[in-house]
Amino acid sequence: MTNSPPTVLFVCVSNAGKSVMAAGLMHHIAGTAIHVASAGTHAKTAVNDLSAQALAEVGVDISGHQPVQLTDQMLDDADLVVIVGTQAELGNHPGTTIQRWDTDEPSLRGIDGIERMRIIRDDINTRVQNLAASLSD
Repeated sequence: MTNSPPTVLFVCVSNAGKSVMAAGLMHHIAGTAIHVASAGTHAKTAVNDLSAQALAEVGVDISGHQPVQLTDQMLDDADLVVIVGTQAELGNHPGTTIQRWDTDEPSLRGIDGIERMRIIRDDINTRVQNLAASLSD
């Protein structure tokens, strides 16, 4: 293994919410120890305001993020691809290590708005902390 930091690519459908939250939290936790990127299988045009608000509450600013459309090159360049949530599909990518995080979805329990985003943020934050710790071992 080289001395360069591992590259983790977080993916969701829109690259406006969950994957951006995961990337922002990982960057906040790991700094330059892990190269972080995020993308969407069907990228939107702007970050989700409630996602940005929920992260701002814990000192992470994603308000300037512009959603990025996922490319095969991004998948090839990543040491680890993490699909955040259940909706994004990547197909078959031999040689690419892929994990899926089936994150909490509070809207299924009737929880919406900023409360929903806080629960999602906290779930993703726990997963990011565990991943960062495992990559630094």
